[in-house]
Amino acid sequence: MDLHNLAVILQAALSPNPDERKAAENNLNQFQYAPQHLVRLLQIIVDNNCDMAVRQVASIHFKNFIAKNWAPLEPNEQQKISQSDKDMVRDHILVFVAQVPPLLRVQLGECLKTIIHADYPEQWPHLLDWVKHNLQQDQQVYGALFVLRILSRKYEFKSDEERTPVYHIVEETFGHLLNIFNKLVQIANPSLEIADLIKLICKIFWSSIYLEIPKQLFDPNVFNAWMILFLNVLERPVPSEGEPADPELRKSWGWWKVKKWTVHILNRLYTRFGDLKIQNPENKAFAQMFQKSYAGKILECHLNLLNRIRVGGYLPDRITNLVLQYLNNSISKNSMYNLLQPRLDVLLFEIVFPLMCFNDNDQKLWEEDPHEYVRKGYDIIEDLYSPRTASMDFVSELVRKRGKENLQKFIHFIVGIFKRYDEMPMEFKPYRQKDGALLSIGALCDKLKQTEPYKSELERMLVQHVFPEFSSPVGHLRAKAAWVAGQYAHINFSDQNNFRKALHSVVAGLRDPELPVRVDSVFALRSFVEACRDLNEIRPILPQLLDEFFKLMNEVENEDLVFTLETIVDKFGEEMAPYALGLCQNLAAAFWRCMNTAEAEEDADDPGALAAVGCLRAISTILESVSRLPHLFVQIESTLLPIMRRMLTTDGQEVFEEVLEIVSYMTFFSPTISLDMWSLWPLMIEALADWAIDFFPNILVPLDNYISRGTVHFLVCKEPDYQQSLWTMISSVMADKNLEDADIEAAPKLIEVVFQNCKGQVDQWVEPYLRITVDRLHRTGKPYLKCLLMQVIADALFYNSSLTLSILHKLGVATEVFNLWFQMLQQVKKSGVRVNFKREHDKKVCCLGLTALLPLPSDQLPGEALGRVFKATLDLLVAYKDQVAESAKEEEAEDDDDMDGFQTDDEDDGDGSDKEMGVDAEDGDEANSIRLQKLAAQARSFRPNDEDDDSDDDYSDDEELQSPIDEVDPFIFFVDAVKAMQASDPLRFQNLTQTLDFHYQALANGVAQHADQRRLEIEKEKMDKASAATSS
Repeated sequence: MDLHNLAVILQAALSPNPDERKAAENNLNQFQYAPQHLVRLLQIIVDNNCDMAVRQVASIHFKNFIAKNWAPLEPNEQQKISQSDKDMVRDHILVFVAQVPPLLRVQLGECLKTIIHADYPEQWPHLLDWVKHNLQQDQQVYGALFVLRILSRKYEFKSDEERTPVYHIVEETFGHLLNIFNKLVQIANPSLEIADLIKLICKIFWSSIYLEIPKQLFDPNVFNAWMILFLNVLERPVPSEGEPADPELRKSWGWWKVKKWTVHILNRLYTRFGDLKIQNPENKAFAQMFQKSYAGKILECHLNLLNRIRVGGYLPDRITNLVLQYLNNSISKNSMYNLLQPRLDVLLFEIVFPLMCFNDNDQKLWEEDPHEYVRKGYDIIEDLYSPRTASMDFVSELVRKRGKENLQKFIHFIVGIFKRYDEMPMEFKPYRQKDGALLSIGALCDKLKQTEPYKSELERMLVQHVFPEFSSPVGHLRAKAAWVAGQYAHINFSDQNNFRKALHSVVAGLRDPELPVRVDSVFALRSFVEACRDLNEIRPILPQLLDEFFKLMNEVENEDLVFTLETIVDKFGEEMAPYALGLCQNLAAAFWRCMNTAEAEEDADDPGALAAVGCLRAISTILESVSRLPHLFVQIESTLLPIMRRMLTTDGQEVFEEVLEIVSYMTFFSPTISLDMWSLWPLMIEALADWAIDFFPNILVPLDNYISRGTVHFLVCKEPDYQQSLWTMISSVMADKNLEDADIEAAPKLIEVVFQNCKGQVDQWVEPYLRITVDRLHRTGKPYLKCLLMQVIADALFYNSSLTLSILHKLGVATEVFNLWFQMLQQVKKSGVRVNFKREHDKKVCCLGLTALLPLPSDQLPGEALGRVFKATLDLLVAYKDQVAESAKEEEAEDDDDMDGFQTDDEDDGDGSDKEMGVDAEDGDEANSIRLQKLAAQARSFRPNDEDDDSDDDYSDDEELQSPIDEVDPFIFFVDAVKAMQASDPLRFQNLTQTLDFHYQALANGVAQHADQRRLEIEKEKMDKASAATSS
């Protein structure tokens, strides 16, 4: 397609007529892979005679095509763009990127970013030469800097070897950059274009030093040359001419941007590389040089910058924030604090405190856009830019690190404001200063809660200076009172009436006419609910409270609201039953609203997206709280089904984990699994095959529920055929050579679920599942997966030992499999602890599988093999018995110590000795507690000769999972199997017992005695359950 026709089609793509637009887009898509198409688009973009709108459409199409097709995603994927077109684009885009208008430069910059990330340095080795050459041509400097900025940014977050190209870039270009920078700062009355050039140099420097200082900058002369320029830019005022009056334009004005990037760089050098605690000798020398020669000078410049605020001048919020961060980092360093001290009072009381007070901008936003006021107040990203947050951090750090000199002085200042406020008549009260004083008290709560004499005065302070503001005529003070009350809700109130009064005031705040007051009240309510000792304070008002809550959720998308609801649900547990349906309906409605907002914003960090996740988490909390009331799940199902259906597709990738948790609850606690719930099965299988392999462990839980709780439907339904669908998915995952061992651990667990739940009903699947299990076993490296695969064989033996053994012989792997299994069972670490089959569940599955072999006739299991199986089973049963006893002992100890769940699976607790953990290395006992598993990982690092590569990250304790084998006692099963063998073939039994040495005979007797004991215990448990059921 020639240039003229391409321009006509691009013009048609702008047509107000949707049909013409659609036809143009189809045309573009049809010709997009044609040779020269990309080159012609670039020609149109750079053609000044062409209509600007057409050039813009061309630039967007050009950018999107390059982003999608420049570098193939898959290694073997065919190139969509010819080499000659790529060469042409690379050569010309560099020339024109600086010449096109800014609107088009943004698009070409994105293209350059894609191309550089894909091609430099391998396919574009001369790029740096081009940059270097053009840095020396006055007319080409902007283009060279623009490209160098993109190039340096590629390596901003790279470390170690990946960072090597940066050092070459610095070596080749920084000398030229220094010369350019030097000339630019000497220009009298510089234009805005000069600011753009300096800003690009700053950004290149920032990307190059972000993670590491390039060695060229360790040269004191070179580094000093840069620092002189940065300090020059920092010290001199921005030009007075041309500064916009509009606040939004003003903060993004070029010269303020230059100032911001300079402060950014100096902060980075100070916080990352100026710390004297650095161990690396080269970096330590740099840190000493920086502290000695520059840190104090920067501090002085920063204080002078902040002084602009004190005298009524302008300083952008971001710069104020960054400067305060620098000062914050200086508090703990003696030399810097000594420099700060003489100016500290002015800084604290005339700059920092006023920044904490409510101001004109707050008032304007409060009145004109309360939703935006709330969003900014709860947005973590806003905190990065907020002078108020930086001021709070500064005051907190000051009283934490230098409290002796400053806490009393600061509190005295705050009390002075409280007194003045109380003394002034209503119309003259310093409302904004009181707001700042309350914010200060809230920000310092951690320090004040633990420091006398303030600690014992907190309740009086709240009653005297905070609680009265609940009824203030000024909205922002009502909001601040609620927030501060929430900060102190957990203190020990000597008069419970004060706690009660604050709680009721916060609840009343939910009905305040001003939106920010309502939101701050909800936020504070969470703390009061957590701190509340007597739920009767809240119980009577719970229905109204929930009503107000959902009114607010209809108005605001804020995840903190959802956190408060979760806290209430958590606290009241099953008492939430009457509200469960209404809560889920409201949360579902809120979820859809949040998702719609998030889709409109197209931003995963949007408050709507975060609140959507929060809504689903709250639904899970509600389902958990009413888990013992199955009838409620039937009522709730229809409300949640649309969410589950939609969010188990690609639409739900951002909330997939949360949705799977809801599906897990619904399939586990409902009285039965409905056909509607079964309709979700194909969606999960499809997602797993398509994109959700990372969520396989999460998907495992609902699939297990379907098979174990809906076994009949799983077995008999043919439309869809769930057995076939499961096989297709599992066989595909197990055969996939691109998947790591860790990715597929859920697959053998699912096969186990099938064999254990469908005993005697899935004979046709035993051979296929065994075949893929053995295949995967041959190429499995990770010990944990090896154990899981071996357990599939054990489960198959327990399912039907005769059938399984005949299949293993048919596949020609029986001897190999059993040799590997026995080898794995015998592997121990130097401590005597087993390497494999660590959990109680693993040992039990192996016991049952091996025991199932014992009654087989001699033609299936020869005498020698029988003896081997018998001994291995005895050893395993003893290990299992010891582990169960150890777990019971630990549980008892935890109950006695009232540890309240101190140790969880995820905690990596390195404290304590082996002895304390109940391990006796002498007898090789397998006191295989969770803590021991975690300790083992650390212990290995002290044993250089231990070649064990079994990472204990694999260890996860699934003991809580319910399984059909829970009802099977392995000791009784073993004794019964031996008795069956004795009855069916007495001679075989006699031969077996005669081959046993004294050790194994003793073990066999011990197991038999323990089996008798277990029979009595089980009988007693049944009777206890029966009597409990009768009495209830």
